[in-house]
Amino acid sequence: MNPQPQAAVGAPLSRVDGPLKVTGRARYAAEFDVDGVVHAAIVDASIGRGRITSIDTGAAEAQPGVLRVIHHGNAPKLPYRDNSNGSNNPKGRRLRVFQDDKVLFHGQPVAVVVATTLEAAQHSASLIEVRYDAEQPSTDLTEVTADEPTRYARGDAETALRDAAVRMDLTYRMTRNHHNPMETHSTIARWDGDKLTVWDKTQWVVGTQTELSTVFDLPMKSVRVINPFVGGGFGSASRCWPHTVVAALAARELKRPVKLVLTRRQQYFGTGFRPRYEYRLRLGSDRRGRLQATVHEIDAETSSYETFKENIMLAGQMFYSTPNVSQAYRTVPLDVNTPLWMRGPGFANASFAIESAMDELAHRLRIDPIELRLRNEPAEDQSNGLPWSTRRLRECYTVGAREFGWHRRNSKPRAARDGDWLIGLGMAAAVYDPDGQAAEARARLNADGTAVVEAAASDMGPGTYTSQTQVAADALGLAVRAVDFRLGDSLYPKTPAHGGSMTMACVGSANLDACNKVRGQAITLAVEDRESPLYGVKAEDIVARNGRLHAEGNPSRGETYQQLLARNNLPHLEADGSYAGPPNPERHSYYTYGAVFTEVGVDATLGLVRVRRMLGVYDAGRIISPKLADSQALGGMVGGIGQALLEHTVTDHRDGRIVNANLADYLVPVNADIPEIKAIYLQGEDKRADPLGVKGLGEIVQVGVASAIANAVFNATGRRIRELPITTDALL
Repeated sequence: MNPQPQAAVGAPLSRVDGPLKVTGRARYAAEFDVDGVVHAAIVDASIGRGRITSIDTGAAEAQPGVLRVIHHGNAPKLPYRDNSNGSNNPKGRRLRVFQDDKVLFHGQPVAVVVATTLEAAQHSASLIEVRYDAEQPSTDLTEVTADEPTRYARGDAETALRDAAVRMDLTYRMTRNHHNPMETHSTIARWDGDKLTVWDKTQWVVGTQTELSTVFDLPMKSVRVINPFVGGGFGSASRCWPHTVVAALAARELKRPVKLVLTRRQQYFGTGFRPRYEYRLRLGSDRRGRLQATVHEIDAETSSYETFKENIMLAGQMFYSTPNVSQAYRTVPLDVNTPLWMRGPGFANASFAIESAMDELAHRLRIDPIELRLRNEPAEDQSNGLPWSTRRLRECYTVGAREFGWHRRNSKPRAARDGDWLIGLGMAAAVYDPDGQAAEARARLNADGTAVVEAAASDMGPGTYTSQTQVAADALGLAVRAVDFRLGDSLYPKTPAHGGSMTMACVGSANLDACNKVRGQAITLAVEDRESPLYGVKAEDIVARNGRLHAEGNPSRGETYQQLLARNNLPHLEADGSYAGPPNPERHSYYTYGAVFTEVGVDATLGLVRVRRMLGVYDAGRIISPKLADSQALGGMVGGIGQALLEHTVTDHRDGRIVNANLADYLVPVNADIPEIKAIYLQGEDKRADPLGVKGLGEIVQVGVASAIANAVFNATGRRIRELPITTDALL
């Protein structure tokens, strides 16, 4: 078939779901009107480790409106079948709610109150008295023995490091971060006989469906998960958390629908977080700055019952040309809940260490930071010997330096001032490994000339509804307003989790495949229909535009979809599409790239840091929707400002309590913190990666931001800060 005209893809469209959101008609998990729903409130453990010795529920059960209190003493035993392959559960033994008296972390659910009103449930939960045999929890990364490390090596890093002309031994520390989406995690659960329906905040309806089917030993078809809108996630909703099981359990016990909404405080221990890291990096180079060896020793927190790991090692293996590399990645089991992916997972933390170290090396050798990176550009992926699918990092540097005015940077620290403010410029490179997984979609072209496309995807904010509608509209030759893309229901064709920068590539490619098949059916029908103006025309010479099939080069010869289907008495045409993952993944190395430039001001007396402007330049393949891309990029850079300067989870190691479990004390960037921000996308596509030529944008835009800010702070002050967040006291 001829390539389709691209009218929607690449256009800066406003969100198709925007009117629903701004008028309040978009329904989030807790907002569905389910008949007979009652309310649940979780009682959290007030110790960090130990056993429950007694639970006094008398005062709570005596309150008006209380229907039931469920805890380990009266809860039924749940099957909890293995689910290591069907979800995002890390290795280990996942938390099993109300199945025993053990307390594994502060805030663990130990009981749930179900009442006719939310107020009654919350008040009654506060009346429950739980007594414990408490033990001292271990919550400090530096005071617990690590697990056996995951290792990687090429060459002889220790020997090469010993022989290097220039050697550096640096340790970087990154604190725990929490996702803090605006919508807190919520579930409504309803049983109809042995069938379970949940309205759940999730970034993966199929993953939640799979988890609930294994916990309750149900066939997959007996569990339905619905979630058309997600009020932010950043990774926090990419696995099914215990509160969802609690809601489903309570609903089954009471034989009534149950709504359970986590409080903001409960978000901090009821869902995951970006784990704390300590990253020691030893590197050696020649006197021209060409890397000879790097040794990475990485420690990260995980829970005592599950081992969470992320791709923090990849950047150190492939980003720069380095013949000798050694890595050891150790997880440290603590008495905390299990961490999870957070925007730019793995790479956002690795880049802080690696890109800060590259800046330190550049300063030591008196080489421009961009020039140092260019001298270490690899010709291929040295971790596996594969050529790059595309790698336009040099172009990111060139465009970014020109647009940002990098030539005005003074390499001497504390050389630039603006009144009381010390001014510094910094940059960092960025890389991310966009995951490619199988996805499915279903497209239907109706007799009235409209189309419906369905996929069990999610939209936590990047604009999945809109971008997928654009792809479908062009593939079918329809106006955007004629396409209805539906997501957020496990009844739809299966898709992977909404995260990892893979939704556009995976779901978009399946969407494209389904719509191409439907268009192909229509074309075949037309060329074989003696009454069609297109009868006898070669199928490959027909295109669809504005809801009409016509011969390429002869727009007058053709007919509308409505005419074609009506004449053939067809109510619709339908096809299933799929995407199996990157083609020939063993032949190329697939990554997205970027370069981040920042200017900061540091108050010379007070040590306050203000980001004054920021630019990101990205090699992210084809950009489906420029307006949505800007929304992603600017939001990701704001998240990077939070990681660099503000976000910091504080734990009281005496009992494992998170001290700042609220939005007043856990600081995130607000409007006053946001400078002039701009994003530039290199034009192009990567058809080796997927049929759409996209590479993913949602994660790469936070990678490199923290290191670029830290490097700018050094240029401004001469103080090298190796711990996030960068606080005033470190600069005084």
